[in-house]
Amino acid sequence: MNVPRRTNVTKLQSSYISAQEEKRTKASRRRRIAIVRFVFFGALLASLSSIFFYTLHSQSKDIEAKLADKKRVEQQLDKLEKQQKQLEDEIKKLHDDEYIAELARKKYYLSKEGEIIFVVPEKKSAPYDADKFGH
Repeated sequence: MNVPRRTNVTKLQSSYISAQEEKRTKASRRRRIAIVRFVFFGALLASLSSIFFYTLHSQSKDIEAKLADKKRVEQQLDKLEKQQKQLEDEIKKLHDDEYIAELARKKYYLSKEGEIIFVVPEKKSAPYDADKFGH
């Protein structure tokens, strides 16, 4: 059993010893204050940096989404411009009497005097094509 030994040493109460004790307590207090300040500013810095990185990350996601949306809208614009050009060409063709006559013959099976119209069914692809397999 380890029992702490009591020493019979008495402390002297001199001004030097009390000044040294006071210095030690002040130094200890300053260290505690410095540690508290360090922890406080460290936590503040960590929270500010995490807010900064969260904001940066969310903004980069927003930018990526906007760029993807821009690309999609540009593709849609190209498609619509092509469609507009086709419709403008169709309008120009509809001012031509020969084109209108040809269109009427194709769509409505109208014929000229003495013409016979034959309707040929469209060819559909068969599920088994002998040419593909070398037969």
